[in-house]
Amino acid sequence: MSDVSIRLKRLFNNGRCFDIAVDHGFFGEGTFLAGIEDMGAAVNTLIDAAPDAIQLTLGQAKHLQNNPKPNKPALVLRTDVANVYGKVIPDHLFSILLEDAVLQAVRLDAAIVVVNLLDLPGRPELRDSCIRNIMTLKAQCEHYGMPLMVEPLVMKDATTGGYTSDGELEKVVPLVRQAIELGADVIKADPTDIAADYHHVIQTAGSVPVLVRGGGRVSDEDLLNRTAEVLKQGAAGIVYGRNIIAHPKPAKMTQALMAMLHKGTSAQDALKIVSA
Repeated sequence: MSDVSIRLKRLFNNGRCFDIAVDHGFFGEGTFLAGIEDMGAAVNTLIDAAPDAIQLTLGQAKHLQNNPKPNKPALVLRTDVANVYGKVIPDHLFSILLEDAVLQAVRLDAAIVVVNLLDLPGRPELRDSCIRNIMTLKAQCEHYGMPLMVEPLVMKDATTGGYTSDGELEKVVPLVRQAIELGADVIKADPTDIAADYHHVIQTAGSVPVLVRGGGRVSDEDLLNRTAEVLKQGAAGIVYGRNIIAHPKPAKMTQALMAMLHKGTSAQDALKIVSA
C-alpha cells in the first residue's frame, strides 16, 4: 500500500487543519460566486492569510500553485462536479468525476483529493454514482500515494426549494461510516444539529481525522462558537468556504480561525481578532 502520510503531513499542522474551500464555481450556481468573482485576487488574499490549505478545482488551482511564495497553503483538489445545489433541482441529477483525477492532482502537486458522498431523499442513483466515484478514486490514490478526502453529505428538502444539509445525527453517522469503509483517509462532514453530539461522528471515524464543513453564511459569533464546540468534541479541523470568501474581512476571519485551531484561542478572543 502507498504511504499517504507523506502528503498528509503537508495538510495537517500538529494534527489540525483549516482548509478554505474556494471550489464553488465548479457547481454552476451563480449565487455561489459572491466574493470570488475575481479568483486570482481572492486566492492571493487567502494565501496571504496563510490557512493550512485551499480547496480548488482543476481550472483554478493555478492561482495557488503559480504563486511564488515558498510556504503556500497546501492544495486540496476537488475531483467531482454535481448539480444538487440549486434552488430548482433538475430531473436528471449527476455527480461526474474528473478524468484521471489523481494523476492530474499529482501533476498539480496537490496534498489530497476530495470527493462527495451524497445522500438525497428519494434519489439513490446519485449515491450510487458517488460510491462508484469513490471506488475509482481510491484505486488511483493507492497507486499514486495520494490521500483521499470523502465528503459524506446528507441532504433534505428545503422549504424554499432544492436541498439543504441535514444535520440529524442518526443520518450523518451511517454515511460517515460508509465513507470510512470505502477507504477515506480524511472525512469532511457536516456539523450535527446538536453540536454536543459531534463526538459520535468522531467515534465513528475512528483514527481517520474529521474536518467539519461550514455550510452557508452565519454570523461571526455563531461560526466561532460552533468551531470551538466541534474542536472540543474532537474534530481535527474545519473546511469553511462562504463564511470566509463572502466575509467583508476574509483575511481577519482566517487569522481568527487559525488562532483557534493552532493556538487554542477562545471564540471570544477570536471575535476580537475579526473586529480589530
